[in-house]
Amino acid sequence: MKKLSILLLTCVLIMGALSGCGSSESDSASSNKLVIYSPNSEEIIKTIIPMFEKQTGITVELVTAGTGEIIKRLQSEKQNPYADVMFGGSMAGFRENEALYEPYVSPEDKNLIEGHRNTTGFATPYISDGSVLLVNKNLIGDIKIEGYADLLNPQLKGKIASADPASSSSAFAQLTNMLKAMGGDYENEQGWNYVGQLIGNLDGKIASGSGAVHKSVADGEYVVGLTYEDPSSTYVKNGAPVEIVYPKEGAVFLDAGSAIIKDAPHMDNAKKFIDFILSQEAQDAFGTQLTNRPLRLDTKLGDHMKPFEEIHMIDEDTDYVSAHKSEIVERYVDLFTSVK
Repeated sequence: MKKLSILLLTCVLIMGALSGCGSSESDSASSNKLVIYSPNSEEIIKTIIPMFEKQTGITVELVTAGTGEIIKRLQSEKQNPYADVMFGGSMAGFRENEALYEPYVSPEDKNLIEGHRNTTGFATPYISDGSVLLVNKNLIGDIKIEGYADLLNPQLKGKIASADPASSSSAFAQLTNMLKAMGGDYENEQGWNYVGQLIGNLDGKIASGSGAVHKSVADGEYVVGLTYEDPSSTYVKNGAPVEIVYPKEGAVFLDAGSAIIKDAPHMDNAKKFIDFILSQEAQDAFGTQLTNRPLRLDTKLGDHMKPFEEIHMIDEDTDYVSAHKSEIVERYVDLFTSVK
């Protein structure tokens, strides 16, 4: 009996040790993980995530979905968060859902361009996209297009591709950009008069969506399109017969952001990810391998992207636009209907 008791005690101690080892390995695996929710494009995901994993040794579990779907999921998981980081989405969207995110300002933030830094205390801008004009070089001939005013040229009637601001976020960004550039603010009649004249030159033609705008210009269906920089830069990079025109009256660049989820399970790893996307390595990748405009001061850009300092940029009043979006859209729809 004595020998049996000693044997049983030995087994218990061994099992406890093994159990402890298993727990340690499990804890180690858990601490080496990061869960990311992202609405970003496949190109961004395939480039940035592997770079982060290679540099840090952290394994990323990725869930991709549309921004709206991700926000609903984060809200439903608020009491027991599963994700650590939201990677991508507009800064306006982050501000509207501040309660979902953890306060954090990366030490890398100081290396970003002034005006494009973390001013919220929780949402980190890392790339920016601007409203541009995409011109088909095979169709433009001797027509001059340097900015918005040139789109009123009668020779361009019916040859301008544009989406509907009521259903396209990029078209809405173009609308607010035009109002600010041509009128000084969003209620100025001068800006709205310009929009009315432009609607007349569209000749009733509205693209089915934002993707159809830049594609129709690249395919030679339209001379010029009101679009955004990211897909336009892709065409330039791939050698399509197009060129990007940054409106001389001023282009608005809106940032995409990333943030740590409130009470993230892997908080330290989440902070490492935010630091990484602002690092020299990641920002250079955005500017050279990808077609997303990086925000770091000392970043590298490919030939497909014009330096910030060569672009006349104007700032959008994001708080005003967010608060009055429905009114701006309604006025556009009424104007479009009356002009048409």
